[in-house]
Amino acid sequence: MSGLRTALMVVYIIVCIVITIIVLSQEGKPASLTNSISGGAYDNSYWSKNKKGSKEEVLKKITGVLGFLFIAIALLLDSKLF
Repeated sequence: MSGLRTALMVVYIIVCIVITIIVLSQEGKPASLTNSISGGAYDNSYWSKNKKGSKEEVLKKITGVLGFLFIAIALLLDSKLF
C-alpha cells in the first residue's frame, strides 16, 4: 500500500504544479466601470459569444478538471485507506 500512496503523492504534486502554471497563465477579466456595474453583460460581441474553442475557454476547462483531481487526490491521501 505504501507504493500506491507514494504514486498518489507524485501525481498530486504534478497536479499542483500544473494547476499553478495554468492559473497563472490565464488572463484576468477587465476591471472597467461598466463591467463592475453590469457584471460584463454588455459584452455581446461576436467574439464573446463564440469562445468555445478559444485558448481561455480551454484553460478554464483544464483548470476545472485539475481542480477536481486536486480535491479528489487530497481526500484520498487524507483517508485511512492507505
